[in-house]
Amino acid sequence: MKPWRARAALFDLDGTLLDTAPDLAAALNVLLREEARAPLELAVIRPHVSSGAVAVVRAGFPGVTGEPFERLRHRFLELYRAAVSVHSRLFPGFEAVLATLEARGLPWGIVTNKARWLTEPLLIDLGLHSRAACVLSGDTLPERKPHPRPLLVAAEQIGVAAADCVFVGDALRDVQAARAAGMVPLAVRFGYLDPADHPETWPVEAWLEVPADLLPWLHLSAQRTNADDALGASP
Repeated sequence: MKPWRARAALFDLDGTLLDTAPDLAAALNVLLREEARAPLELAVIRPHVSSGAVAVVRAGFPGVTGEPFERLRHRFLELYRAAVSVHSRLFPGFEAVLATLEARGLPWGIVTNKARWLTEPLLIDLGLHSRAACVLSGDTLPERKPHPRPLLVAAEQIGVAAADCVFVGDALRDVQAARAAGMVPLAVRFGYLDPADHPETWPVEAWLEVPADLLPWLHLSAQRTNADDALGASP
């Protein structure tokens, strides 16, 4: 029996496709200095990044709630937007993977809970927005992950059945959304995993140690490409 292979790949953004933690950490540390607080190490901030701005600000200002917290959150987002792509990059190895997908005609897209006003400038700055077959942000639809609708809409936009897609993420909500959408959920170990989230219990189909681990899950033709050469093998 021929093994199943997906015909499209959809990705979470922060902590999956892009390493955005350095820019988010920089914005938080500017805010901490503005508030006369000591900065935090990147390693302390990193596990909170996939959970969004609220989690990042809470890491720097534990115990702050209500209106003071909202003021800090808004200021943090201002600071982050002003320097959204200074240090953010594709995780090492992903450029070759995306190039392989593009060379083989397999669409790839992004489904993130990050707001559009942050997502689009970041992707444009990194030259990824025009390459993605679809980009759904956290405010594109009324629903956000872990609801499956953003994934289902993404599959519709790229013209591939949900059952023929893999969804790659680094958070439980990514896995839950993929399962509910009928996609194959894959998770990355190089993302912003927090041991407190017990990732070993997530209902993933497989863990990806490096981006190239995605390729065996995709329906690729036998034709070799320069991107394959960059990866060192043709799946």
